[in-house]
Amino acid sequence: MPVCALNNMISVGLFTTAKLEQIEEIAEEYDYAYIKAALNFGFLTRKQYTSFLERSGFPLFDIRNEVIDETFVSECDLLHLNAFLYLPIRNDGKGNLIIAAADPLDEKLLGVLELKFATKVKLVAASDLDITWMVHKFRGEYYVKEAVFSLMRKDPESSGLITFTDAQLVVIFSLIALAFTMLTINFISVFIFINLVFSGIFLFAILFKLYIALKGSKYELLETVTKAEVKSIENDSLPVYTILLPVYKEDKLIRKLIWNLRSLDYPRGKLDVKLLIEEDDDKTLNAVRNLDFPANFETIVVPFHMPKTKPKACNYGLFFCKGKYLTIYDAEDVPDSDQLKKVVCLFRKLPKDYIVLQGALNYFNKNENVLTRMFTLEYSYWFDYMLPGLQSLDVPIPLGGTSNHFKLDKLKELGGWDPFNVTEDADLGVRVFEKRYKVGVVNSTTLEEANNEPFNWIRQRSRWIKGYMQTSLVHMRNPVKLVNKIGWRGFFGFNFFVGFTPITFLLYPVLLSFWVIYIIFSLDSVKVLFPDWVLYISIFNFIAGNTLMIYINMLAVFKRRYYELILFALLNPLYWLMHSIAAYKGLWQLIYKPFYWEKTNHGLTKVSHSAAAAANANAT
Repeated sequence: MPVCALNNMISVGLFTTAKLEQIEEIAEEYDYAYIKAALNFGFLTRKQYTSFLERSGFPLFDIRNEVIDETFVSECDLLHLNAFLYLPIRNDGKGNLIIAAADPLDEKLLGVLELKFATKVKLVAASDLDITWMVHKFRGEYYVKEAVFSLMRKDPESSGLITFTDAQLVVIFSLIALAFTMLTINFISVFIFINLVFSGIFLFAILFKLYIALKGSKYELLETVTKAEVKSIENDSLPVYTILLPVYKEDKLIRKLIWNLRSLDYPRGKLDVKLLIEEDDDKTLNAVRNLDFPANFETIVVPFHMPKTKPKACNYGLFFCKGKYLTIYDAEDVPDSDQLKKVVCLFRKLPKDYIVLQGALNYFNKNENVLTRMFTLEYSYWFDYMLPGLQSLDVPIPLGGTSNHFKLDKLKELGGWDPFNVTEDADLGVRVFEKRYKVGVVNSTTLEEANNEPFNWIRQRSRWIKGYMQTSLVHMRNPVKLVNKIGWRGFFGFNFFVGFTPITFLLYPVLLSFWVIYIIFSLDSVKVLFPDWVLYISIFNFIAGNTLMIYINMLAVFKRRYYELILFALLNPLYWLMHSIAAYKGLWQLIYKPFYWEKTNHGLTKVSHSAAAAANANAT
């Protein structure tokens, strides 16, 4: 190993020679500075590191408040600056170029920089996090623009930058104009017809979901990895695995996040973990700085650029990924400890056209209150029944928000995520299907924090429903071309599942109000609009639809044996009203601010991390 700070750390007891050899091996594999490998792979805390530098006569420069000569910075590539943790500051007027470095004792770096700038270089110490923040701020413009506009440039038809095309606006306003014209000509007959169409769509969409759920309940997963198969995997044969952790103002969850990562059964040196922090998120950056125990992740600072969305941050992170496979976890996620090994094993077993594996999501605080119970029922039927059902029908699968495991090269081939779509994974699932690739389901669960507060829940759900609307609008710009890409089965599956989901939520309060008006008001004018035969059909559709959804929610408890939740399925009609509120909010935002990312607050639960771990063990 060349002369650097880590050599001196052995003498003060911070390392053993064996650990130093591990750090050297990791640094060579990832092409990182040795100090970066030590800090990012959990061999050294930042407090130990800064204390050692100060004792060695290298006080940290506050480079965020220094005057920087950007002429020298512009000569450097971001990837190299990020990997070797240095930043040119300015000439000192004495013939020296001052360069801030995380390791001011790194003689190899010193030699490289003197050769690069053809001048004498003086290395001064600076925090690795401050250097990271500065280099991404100064040199990240090209990469963040690529993160935002690359998909639009390569595949404009798949980009959500344009919410409504001209043709779609013509169709929408033509239908509205036609409806108003027909209502003017014959209000009663047209009103009755619209009522019947609405109730028919509502019932049909729910019947389709029931059909998928029943298919999923019978479908034996081919993508099953046994515990024996996991145990048989040799650690030396495992590839580098990238984990993206997009966070925004999650400073309170950083400690939990690190402990959750530590529970993963995967070689430390092969976990390429990227914590993606927005440029203006000093709270989270400082939470990382103040950790008093080693952390196994690299901090990537995403430069400011609109839209300020999770998929944009993930696209930016792709430029720094080293793994063969990649997954995304949220800050509060608690994945099965063997999840990554299961994915590697399953990818090796499946045909090459499988490029995504979806893990199941569920909740560790399911019994916290009524809302978390309803949320758990919903997720259980979605991941345990709906996803296998969709897969058995060979139709597009809208991916969930986390625990999607990708082949990294294929993800880049697809153009990453759409930064203008607020349910980026649902959209990506459709694009995977369009490109003739396949999505598999892996028998592993990641536990999340169920939203336990109604207004926070509505913020989260309105974004999801808005994203389904966006995804439907994007992929239905040219219906004929979509049919040619995914076939009639995929076309109807996509529309009835992705397109009709927000429509049913929007129709639900309308149908409910029709029924309530008829029951409460005995006016002759109301009865004219609701003749008996219309009333019977509408009531049947409405009651049958709600009954079927209650049944689907009851069905959800069996695979995970959540029998204590079964009676809460009866509250589904009220739960759907909350969905309707979120749907109308999402529709409003789709029109006025389509790319706005509604922030969901995490860390509200009172359920402890140990309880989460126990819940995960029981779930598997």
